[in-house]
Amino acid sequence: MTDKRVRVTLERARATATAACLAAGANAATAQSLVEATLSAAQFGRDELGFPHLLDYLAGLREGRIKGDARPHIAHPLPGVIQSDALGGIAQLGFDLVFADLCGRARALGIAVFTQRNSFTVGELGYYARRLALAGLLAFAVANGPALMAVAPGTAPVYCTNPMAFGVPMPAGQQPIVIDQASSATAFVNIRKAAADQATIPPGWALDRSGEPTTDAAAALAGSLLPFGGYKGANIALLVEILSAGFSQASWSLEAPPFTSGDRCPNAGLTVIALSPVDSNLSSRVAAHVRRLQAHGVSIPSQRHSVRADLMTESVVMSAAIIQQLRDYASSESA
Repeated sequence: MTDKRVRVTLERARATATAACLAAGANAATAQSLVEATLSAAQFGRDELGFPHLLDYLAGLREGRIKGDARPHIAHPLPGVIQSDALGGIAQLGFDLVFADLCGRARALGIAVFTQRNSFTVGELGYYARRLALAGLLAFAVANGPALMAVAPGTAPVYCTNPMAFGVPMPAGQQPIVIDQASSATAFVNIRKAAADQATIPPGWALDRSGEPTTDAAAALAGSLLPFGGYKGANIALLVEILSAGFSQASWSLEAPPFTSGDRCPNAGLTVIALSPVDSNLSSRVAAHVRRLQAHGVSIPSQRHSVRADLMTESVVMSAAIIQQLRDYASSESA
């Protein structure tokens, strides 16, 4: 049966999600950072990495995989590098704490890098790129996490989905271009949703527990994902792994604890690069080029929203079942 989806005000969604985070063990700063990132994903980015993924955070807070009162330790080893140790908390809080500094350094130096270790999974990676693009900066972000993806049939998982995101500022009144995609053929949350819906998945997405290709979502959930484009996607996954986990000193995916069970932080790595455009006309040039590409039938990420702008800024569409789960968290006592 199709899950009922309802449109709720932004205030109601924010209040319900915040209450759930606080009840699960987050402090006020962690709850605010997590909820704002969730709302951004639900409104403008990857909906499956919005409120559905928030449930993973709530479970992580309740079961000890996330330290709800952690305050990241920030260091500046180089003028253009901001380094954060999330200390077992969420990734979004460290980014929030340095955001103004990161933007300032990028504008002053032309380029600045934020890199972070020791956090829970980063959520919607496009969120980090989108925020920088809204501030007028080009952005490139990469992240890793626990091993979920094998490189070929018959092999064991060695990488996470290892996503990358790219953000481009657009003229005033337009959403920035945000490209957010995994190195895997699909995101883990899509496999999990298909398994919950008892649906099949396309060939080439995943392997079963024995390393054989499968279209059974439940079997894939017990097995591993596959990279997009064969060895080319696997190469991208390695690039992402080195830039995120290697540069930040986070866990390699092979070493990372799972993010869905246990009481250990996955120690995910995140690296975000901010570039200050030299050309003051970049946004208008990109907008003109986008219109030309669209005339050729090209679908441009983040430029496909058909919902009225006022609805998107004042309300959000949510699953009724997830709303109830958030209420259940909010009404229960933290473990």
